[in-house]
Amino acid sequence: MIKKILLYIFLIVTGLMMLAPFIWMLSASLMYDGHASTYPPRFIPDEFTLYQFESLFSRLNVARNLFNSLSLSIIVTLVSLFFNSMAGYAFAKYRFAGKDKLFSLLLSSMIIPAQVTMLPLFLMLKEMGFINTYMAIIIPGLANIFGIFLIRQYALSIPDSLIESARMDGATDFQIYRTIILPLCLPILITLAIFTFMGTWNDFLWPLIALTDSSMYTLPVALANLMGEHTKDPELMMAGSVITIVPILIVFLVLQKYYIKGIMLGGVKE
Repeated sequence: MIKKILLYIFLIVTGLMMLAPFIWMLSASLMYDGHASTYPPRFIPDEFTLYQFESLFSRLNVARNLFNSLSLSIIVTLVSLFFNSMAGYAFAKYRFAGKDKLFSLLLSSMIIPAQVTMLPLFLMLKEMGFINTYMAIIIPGLANIFGIFLIRQYALSIPDSLIESARMDGATDFQIYRTIILPLCLPILITLAIFTFMGTWNDFLWPLIALTDSSMYTLPVALANLMGEHTKDPELMMAGSVITIVPILIVFLVLQKYYIKGIMLGGVKE
């Protein structure tokens, strides 16, 4: 009994220590200028205000950057799910020459840091005329090895007899994919959607490289620029951080049931 009580106390203290920066961030975003710079830090504002959020949206036009991030994250997530699911299904259920070697080659490319491929990717997109356009963000997100691997591992659990029965009934390959594979893969698709949405929403380096027009900046890039201009305004920066975190938090809380289910069922091996 004593061990259990001590364990709970340890977990509660550890949880509070991890939550403390986020609580202070939220608190600071609701303070007036200069109130967040006191020591010790205040976790409860003397007076609550939405002034910092009003400044972000009215004076600094962050609404445009928020829309950019939200729309790009949704588009990249949708197209990534489409291409990753088709490729994962093909690697799981189709038979073609060199399939295993090709899949192994794709997996081996996961060890290459993303920063290494940014220069050749930038030059390729520049030749195609996509730099400083939203296509420069969308095209690299069309498919990724991790997504293909995740869908393939999950699709391996789908019985081959189910697919063969659909073929005998006259269903085309795309009909099988649309009416059988996608519904059965829903948990892992939602898991991949969360990963993709979060990755696109939080991405800073690639949008910074690919976009040069400030009106096209995503939210992380815009806030980084604001940080350089408003280094003495921690309350304003914390308000920007809250705006960045809230959409991700909402997506995760709404879909966490499917996320956990997809993670637990996504490790099926051949």
